[in-house]
Amino acid sequence: MAVLKLVIFDCDGVMFDSKDANRKYYNHLLEKFGYPLMDVQEEDYVHSHNVLASVAYIFRKHPHEIDRVNTYRQSFDYTPFLDFMRIEPDLKEFLRFLKPQFYTAISTNRSTTMDAVMKMHELDQYFDLVVTSLDVQEPKPHAEALLKILNHFQLSADEAVYIGDSLVDREHTAGVSMRLISFKNPQLPADFHVNSFLDIPRLPIFQE
Repeated sequence: MAVLKLVIFDCDGVMFDSKDANRKYYNHLLEKFGYPLMDVQEEDYVHSHNVLASVAYIFRKHPHEIDRVNTYRQSFDYTPFLDFMRIEPDLKEFLRFLKPQFYTAISTNRSTTMDAVMKMHELDQYFDLVVTSLDVQEPKPHAEALLKILNHFQLSADEAVYIGDSLVDREHTAGVSMRLISFKNPQLPADFHVNSFLDIPRLPIFQE
């Protein structure tokens, strides 16, 4: 196995506990159009999929509303929902550990909100590349974002590792045969499992 050179992060559920923010955002859309709030299955879905797929899913019983919903969501300020995103307390310490030895990148299904998230938490300095669903033709779980990242750094998949928390991330990495670190999800099939960022430097791939 090649020496590790690149660490790639998912955003929601890894860098941030964003379930509350996602729940409030998508429930707001449902309430605005007079429909019941999300059930548990819908909450799980929107946690790991991009906004277009998530809107289509939670309004799947009301497809005639989807265009109106997407027009509406593009017209209002998402910023208040960012206050409900909770950054992982040891994220920055881990990022400082990684730099400058490793390249760092993000592959996320977030779209227009990612810049605001990065600026609010002063994270830009820690990442060499951020790829959102707006930067690819096929968002996660498709592997396009990972291929874009690998091409940017001129690296192979076995020189990288992805930190994710969902089956979408498992499929994302499987598309390029990249190693996966499961973050706070012991049930997720992965090469490694951790409960915090400070567990990661002790993994074998960081000892090679």
